[in-house]
Amino acid sequence: MSKLSQRHLLGIKNITREDIELIFETADNFKQVINRPIKKVPSLRDVTIANVFFENSTRTRLSFELAQKRLSADVINFSASNSSVKKGETLLDTVNNILAMKVDMIVMRHASAGAPHYLAKHIKANIINAGDGTHEHPTQALLDAFSIREKLGNLEGKKIAIIGDILHSRVALSNIFALKKLGAQVMVCGPPTLLPKFITSLGVIVELDVKKALEWCEVANVLRIQLERQQIKYFPSLREYSIYYGINKKMLAGLKKEIVLMHPGPINRGVELSSDAADSTHSVILDQVENGVAIRMAVLYLLAGATN
Repeated sequence: MSKLSQRHLLGIKNITREDIELIFETADNFKQVINRPIKKVPSLRDVTIANVFFENSTRTRLSFELAQKRLSADVINFSASNSSVKKGETLLDTVNNILAMKVDMIVMRHASAGAPHYLAKHIKANIINAGDGTHEHPTQALLDAFSIREKLGNLEGKKIAIIGDILHSRVALSNIFALKKLGAQVMVCGPPTLLPKFITSLGVIVELDVKKALEWCEVANVLRIQLERQQIKYFPSLREYSIYYGINKKMLAGLKKEIVLMHPGPINRGVELSSDAADSTHSVILDQVENGVAIRMAVLYLLAGATN
């Protein structure tokens, strides 16, 4: 079995283009598996994986858990809200207690940027970052890029616009790293208050007009307004945001071309996307969800092989 260049998946910044392409090739095979009548393979039959989530999650946690079960791994789920973390236990003590139960791999989501990187220096188990603060969300970027590849054939030279709350989004940063490594042109679009000051240093184009961004791109990846991460008001109201930056089917129909519409979820319907846009033929949002299971199966399988 081919191996990744890293023992962990902490972020897209840490991995190579060859790693990404290997994950995609492996996911192609697993996508065939999950679409057949018997959806399980015994690949990780002897592996125990702990899903350690210090932040709420629905899609990512369920997607990882399903991927693990499709690979026949033993799975345990940990939720910080019902744990000794509430009593003051440290992150490292919590994870070491889990590892003492002979766990081989940790899938972790944490509100603090860099938490998985810190753990990787102190424990032997493989770690997959399922989102760390506003930093990275590598498997989301991989499934997004995989979905674009599925739709357009490859990413070399393709024009991808990331639209919305770039400042608070870990999905945006991971997507930029992945898309650039795969040769795509990347534009970010949103209100000036939701664009990080350093963003141009990542080699992306900045656009403040959503209509111009849609006219430029072949794929629009629309991000959620993350109100839960915003300590101050970055724009007057959701209504005003939707007027200036919301995307609807009429706007899509007015373009002189077909574009692919994506969203990592959950969608704030009527804010960043109208329902008629989210449910239109442009949308590959449900394909992203399906591809998420195949990509996470590929990552789990390849990292398990890295320890053998």
